[in-house]
Amino acid sequence: MALPKSPPAPDSVVLELDLRGEMSDQPASSGPPIFATPAFINVIQDLYAAADDDNVHGVFIRANDFSFGHSRAEELRDAILHLREAGKFVYVHSQGFMGVSPSAYRSIAAADEIYLQPGSEIVVSGISTETMFMGELFENLSISAEIEQFYEYKNSPNVYQQTDYTDPHREAMTELISDIWEVTLADIAEDRGFDDVEQLRTLLESGPIPAEAALEANLVTQLNWPEDASEAVLERAGHNAELLPISSYTPPEPGASAPAIAIVGGEGTIITGGGSTSPFSDEGTFASDAISEALLSAGRNPNVEAIVFRVDSGGGSAIASEQIWRAVDRIQNEMNKPVVVSMGSLAASGGYYVAAGADAIFASETTITGSIGVFGGKFAIADGLRRLGINPSTLAVGGELAGAYSTESFTETQRSLMHDALERTYDRFMQIVSNGRNIDEARVREIARGRVWSGTDALELNLVTDIGGLMDAIERAAQLADIAEDEDFRTIYYPQPMTLDEFIGEMFGASADTAEAAAHLNTLMSDERVQILMEHAAALDAQGIQARSEFRVH
Repeated sequence: MALPKSPPAPDSVVLELDLRGEMSDQPASSGPPIFATPAFINVIQDLYAAADDDNVHGVFIRANDFSFGHSRAEELRDAILHLREAGKFVYVHSQGFMGVSPSAYRSIAAADEIYLQPGSEIVVSGISTETMFMGELFENLSISAEIEQFYEYKNSPNVYQQTDYTDPHREAMTELISDIWEVTLADIAEDRGFDDVEQLRTLLESGPIPAEAALEANLVTQLNWPEDASEAVLERAGHNAELLPISSYTPPEPGASAPAIAIVGGEGTIITGGGSTSPFSDEGTFASDAISEALLSAGRNPNVEAIVFRVDSGGGSAIASEQIWRAVDRIQNEMNKPVVVSMGSLAASGGYYVAAGADAIFASETTITGSIGVFGGKFAIADGLRRLGINPSTLAVGGELAGAYSTESFTETQRSLMHDALERTYDRFMQIVSNGRNIDEARVREIARGRVWSGTDALELNLVTDIGGLMDAIERAAQLADIAEDEDFRTIYYPQPMTLDEFIGEMFGASADTAEAAAHLNTLMSDERVQILMEHAAALDAQGIQARSEFRVH
């Protein structure tokens, strides 16, 4: 309460957007609200609102140096084009693009002016994906990854069982990254005025492009420093304009009596339960109890006319996915409200399961989706432990499954029972997709088999209904709710973020030592390497049927 109040926003501004830090897809429902950073979908909505705000003259973006996400790049590009069509300018400053992913450059290529720091380079040479295969390691440790998958394209278990890509795994991933690269080249060529995409391909694939060569090729428009770019932005805006961080921007909103569209977000691995209740967590969640209740709460709200379900997930528990799917089904059939899915960077496996029944599904061209399949099993580590002088010995009473998830290998009967359970879940997945997308089940079985697809391919296969981002999904939801085209409406987020009062209340149960420990743990858990290890371990430790995918596309 002792924090100083923010001064009122000036009435002549240029919004400032810094893409160089971490940004979640969706706003956190827990965590300290006073320190919350804007989520990606908040930023997109604010940029579209700024296009119609007379007080906003333009946007100044500090570009990401490494990787921004292919689907995010697509949605930000659309926002930049929308701003320019509305008469707003967009300036960008970059300190170089380091070649980890072309998404960083693609995200800002549509800007009016792109400043590049002298002495830096542009590296936008292609797209790669890398998989760490542990089959030989497991063999050396006498550990058996006893996992069954439905079917040959369901490649998550390959990490533990193979030493390299199988033919189906290689085929699916090569086609996926090729699709993303072709879309990336087409967008950059259009944005930077290349008549010949092949000319751009040759330039980018040739390797690092020095600043002077990038200027000559119109990949950037000026070579200059960050402070020079910000001064140019304010000079262009005139009217005594000021730079305003987008996190401090409050766009004009319709009144409380305006019809509402709810935005329900699910981000990360799909799990059962209610998710984290820690006041120190600033992460999104895809816990089935929490997301199902958020969906149903939005559906029960009499002021909500339609729901946009933002899905950014590679999947997780099949049981949790089914629970969330059911919530969507209830909203449609019991509450008679439309549900439109907006897919983020990744909506695959369980992430597709929860989306399959929606009235409309929007994906970006470079969204990774599909992966319609399941897997399950365990790590049989008993022989490895025996090599260390540890002898597991299991006693069990009851049926054949009583000791199935011990450290020993499955018996033939246990393996058969597990296979049958996986097949039933896979069949249920086929039915969900067939009914939801109105595709003959035999056709679903042809295009499923655990294979991933780009958004472009998913559209051709009728797995999604439209290519577009969050704002397109909101517009479609308004149409399905019969909201007039010229009628203002508002958006409400679910789960609703923790208020400052709620955060302070939670804090009374936490000591300073707990807060410090939680902060250190959050830092550790944000490391991508730790996240990968934790996800791998959790997938098999869950002892349930999994509908998840594992992708690292750069």
